[in-house]
Amino acid sequence: MDSQGGITVRRALGLPGLRGGLPEVVACADELDRTVRWVHAGEVPNIASLLKGGELLLTTGFGLGTRPADQRAFVRTLADRGIAALVVELGPRFGRLPAAIVETARAAGLPLVQLHREVPFVSVTEEVHTEIVNGHYALLRRAEEVHRACTRALLDGGGVERVLRILADFAGNPVFLETAEGRLLYAAAPGAGPAAADPLQIWEGLRGRREAREAGPPAGAVLVDVPGGGHGTGAVRARLVLPAVSAPPLPVHRMAAERAAGMLAVVLMQARQEEELAARGRGDFLTDLAEGRIRAEDAPAQARVLGFRPGEGPLLPVVMKLDPEPLPPGDWAPLARAVLEELASVGVPVLLGVRPVEGRVPLLVGLDSESVRTAVADRVATALRSGVARAGLERAGARPPVVVVGAAGGWAAASAGLRHAAETATAAQGLPERPWYDARRLDIDLLLWRLREHPDLAAFVHRAIGPLRDHDRASRPALLPTLEAYLAHAGRKAETARELHLNRQTLYNRLSRIADLLGMDLDDPETVLTLSLALRARRHAG
Repeated sequence: MDSQGGITVRRALGLPGLRGGLPEVVACADELDRTVRWVHAGEVPNIASLLKGGELLLTTGFGLGTRPADQRAFVRTLADRGIAALVVELGPRFGRLPAAIVETARAAGLPLVQLHREVPFVSVTEEVHTEIVNGHYALLRRAEEVHRACTRALLDGGGVERVLRILADFAGNPVFLETAEGRLLYAAAPGAGPAAADPLQIWEGLRGRREAREAGPPAGAVLVDVPGGGHGTGAVRARLVLPAVSAPPLPVHRMAAERAAGMLAVVLMQARQEEELAARGRGDFLTDLAEGRIRAEDAPAQARVLGFRPGEGPLLPVVMKLDPEPLPPGDWAPLARAVLEELASVGVPVLLGVRPVEGRVPLLVGLDSESVRTAVADRVATALRSGVARAGLERAGARPPVVVVGAAGGWAAASAGLRHAAETATAAQGLPERPWYDARRLDIDLLLWRLREHPDLAAFVHRAIGPLRDHDRASRPALLPTLEAYLAHAGRKAETARELHLNRQTLYNRLSRIADLLGMDLDDPETVLTLSLALRARRHAG
């Protein structure tokens, strides 16, 4: 039996049916290990058009033609089609195969066999097909044995890694489990002990670069989808990749991988549900703490149950707010996992949860002292954004996540700090992008956001900068950006001109035009305060 589910040409010639015809290999005897996937018999000149490749073709030679040119064309066409071998029964048509046929078969690398005795082609076909079917059954049995081994491994608590190791040992090649986007989840290589290959190094060489993943699987690799149970992007939870490192993967390896994929889908679904439930549980704790439903004196004990032991230093409340467009339910567990993995490099105790309804990721960070607040906030914000990117949640057209850091303090301060940071994160959406925002410096924005639905806020914005907005809708250049830059630089005209890439006189002309349209003195402190508030309020007042 061939390892791909057929039999070899050599094995077919050794079966009683063809052996009784006294087969003589007259071309390409070194190619007899080709796989025979089917047997076909025929006598028509255009028989190649009926074949798909891998066939053992039986003929008495009447379709080969009488002219050497026709015979050469016939053999070349069969070779191009990729048949396994051509078997010609000598008799009424040929007493011995013509040189044109033999030479063309040799040049094309096509095994050519002549039979010196007549054989019943029907019997040969039945015999070879029986062997092929038995071979396929044997492959299915081997794949089923691997499936049972994987099942036992899971029941014994072996997990995904053990399943991949079984597949890798069976295939003799490394096996990778990747996300649908090509990010590595697990890897395994055949063998064990210090001499075993490092699968992570192999993955880095084959798939580590984004261009390699975007180009598709490596040449000769087997790719098997692990279903996600959803539609569209949710239809594929992950992918098994079996690259051709030691040898090309065989169909039996694909069969085994396809059976394992069904089990892995269940395991990953269960793991994702458990991860999401745990992340939501931590998010519920942090929300209850923020809303005052957990007393400060009870919070440390509950946090320890959730695995958070921050020590004696202050706690730093942090909230990441995602784009208002809600994430699909299945994205929260990968997000939490990716963010936690990134936060591990920060080197501080972290309690992280998710709040899918509000689109927030709240967390508490344990600090050694208040003095490291800014440095830790920088690293935490970087880890949060990197986690979003690793989870594949950076969407085209979506606003980047907003990270807000509250005031550090004890458990009592953490309650108010989390609530303040959560509200401020919503109010900060639409502000100029920063790695993170300090909640203590956004109180005005928070106040204006709380007034967003009050008609007086819209009326205030209209009175203060309405004429400028009307001008910018109808004329160019727009003047609101000039006013924003001018106020941001506290009225320093030289810095304003540099930021806007204007010469001094052009800036003066624009400021004069702004003052005329608004009927205000831009050097008056009350005017500056009014305009600054109006510009910040317009994000909320529409």
